[in-house]
Amino acid sequence: MEALGADGERTVRVVVADDQTAIREALAVVLDLQPGLEVVATARDGAEAVAAADEHAPDVILMDLNMPRMDGVEATRLVTERFPDVAVVVLTTLADEQYILAALGAGARGYLTKESGRQDIARAVRAAAAGQAVLDPAVQERLLAAAVKSAAPAEVPIAGLAPDLTPREVEVLTLIGEGLTNRGIAERLVVSEATVKTHINNLFAKAHLRDRAHAVQYAFIHGLVKARG
Repeated sequence: MEALGADGERTVRVVVADDQTAIREALAVVLDLQPGLEVVATARDGAEAVAAADEHAPDVILMDLNMPRMDGVEATRLVTERFPDVAVVVLTTLADEQYILAALGAGARGYLTKESGRQDIARAVRAAAAGQAVLDPAVQERLLAAAVKSAAPAEVPIAGLAPDLTPREVEVLTLIGEGLTNRGIAERLVVSEATVKTHINNLFAKAHLRDRAHAVQYAFIHGLVKARG
C-alpha cells in the first residue's frame, strides 16, 4: 500500500548512498525530518545502493559519486536500467564537467553539490519523485561552459529553433538555460508548476531534447542564453 503522510500526501521513500558514515547518517536524519520524506535505507557504496533499490523499492536514491567497490555513475546506470521507477539524484563534491555529463548520461534526474542546503536537497528529492529534473546552479554553469566549448563559434539564430515551439515554450526554454528550477520558472511566469511541467514536456518533445542538460546546451547554441564570465 502506498505510504501517506499526515497531510494525506504520498510519502517519498528515499535511500541515501554515501561512503562517508558521518555524511550518510546526517543526511538520513535530516531528510527523515522533512515533511513527506522517509529514509528507508542507507548504502555505503554503489553496489549497496543497487541492492537497496531492489529490496526497498524507493522513489529516490540520493547518490554520492566517489564511492568504493562501485561508483555512483555505474550505480546510477544500473538503477535506471533495472528499476526505471526509481529516480537518482546525485549529491557530490564533484562538479567537473566530466562527472556531471557522466551522471546525467547514466540517467540521474538531478545533480547537486554538497554545498546545497537541506531544503534544496529535500526539494530536489521531491522534484525527482515527481518526474522533474533539478540541477544545482553551479552545475548549470558548468553545463553552459561545456556548451560554449562544444558549440560552433558563430551564434546560431533563434530562427533555427524547432519551428513549432510556441513563444511561451521558448520563454520556458530560456529560463531553463538560465538555471531556473521548475518552481523558479513558475514564480517568474506567475503560473503553476504543473503548467511549467507541461510546457517542458512539450518543448522537449518538439525539440527532441533528452534531458535538462541537453536543454541548456540547446538554449545556448540558439542564442537564448549566454555564458557568464
